Amino acid sequence: MASITDAGTEPVRYLKSQTRWHWAETVFWLATLLPFYFFPDYLQLASQIAITALFALSLDLILGYAGIVSLGHAAFFGTAAYAAGIFSKMVWGEPFTGLIVGTAAATLLGYASSFIIARFRHLTLIMITLGMGLLLQQAANSAGWLTGGSDGLQGIEIWPLLGHFDFDLWGYTAYAYSLIALFIVFLGARRLINSPFGLALRGIRENAVRMPAIGAPSRKHIRTIYTLSAAIAGLAGALLAQTTQTVALDALGFQRSADVLIMVVLGGAGRLYGGIIGTIVYMIAHDQFSGIAPQYWYFWIGLLLIAVVMFLPNGILGGLQAAANWVQERWRNR
Repeated sequence: MASITDAGTEPVRYLKSQTRWHWAETVFWLATLLPFYFFPDYLQLASQIAITALFALSLDLILGYAGIVSLGHAAFFGTAAYAAGIFSKMVWGEPFTGLIVGTAAATLLGYASSFIIARFRHLTLIMITLGMGLLLQQAANSAGWLTGGSDGLQGIEIWPLLGHFDFDLWGYTAYAYSLIALFIVFLGARRLINSPFGLALRGIRENAVRMPAIGAPSRKHIRTIYTLSAAIAGLAGALLAQTTQTVALDALGFQRSADVLIMVVLGGAGRLYGGIIGTIVYMIAHDQFSGIAPQYWYFWIGLLLIAVVMFLPNGILGGLQAAANWVQERWRNR
């Protein structure tokens, strides 16, 4: 029979086991460097994938770990994109400063809205987040004198990164810039979800009502993770504005929110790498299918999603994990 001391150290052992770096993770991140050498013609696409993966990671933190479903997460992405773009155009073109300004704008919006988000769940929460995104998109459209309206925000000038690396047409600087940001944020998110706070988020996802009984304030934790998620989404939006040097209304649109939700579900929600893998699969499929049939590429994306949901209900990573477990079980029984 395990002692009370053993029971108390069990979560600590679990967290330590989860924080160990796996060899497959090293292979994955080394593989992200391959476009520099083998696919230089696709560096622009690679930078878009890195930015969108960062956006998907932000959604996965609230959806996969806290159970907060959002259909308006592009509100933070677009707000930061406009803030960074307007700041760079009218005030200061230094990249890191613009990145901070855009992220700060999204963080403030996330913190303000988190007090509402923490009070609701499920369908009501979906409608609130959707409504917030639509309101911000209409506000950006109406303020054409500042945002460019339906024509988008143009004329953004970003200075060379660190004073030496221009954002060229080939995308070398843009991809390196976006990939470094993704990796740094991923390391922070990985540490966060494998901490006691991350365990509390999983408990809130399963039963938010009972968590306060064991000393975990559900609403406070939800506000914290929602604000952090908004900040990461804002970072992605600011990166988009700087690397493309333009911001369109669809940065705040429902389609962007729906697409990133699909990516997270496709890869496997609540698995951290799920949003990244889902983004890679979705955007490469988008690029290939749109080249084959520009008018009907959504048809093939729809078939892909149906197949994943039917045969891999826990996403691509969930299916790979199940396959690995099956192989291990067969090996043990030999």
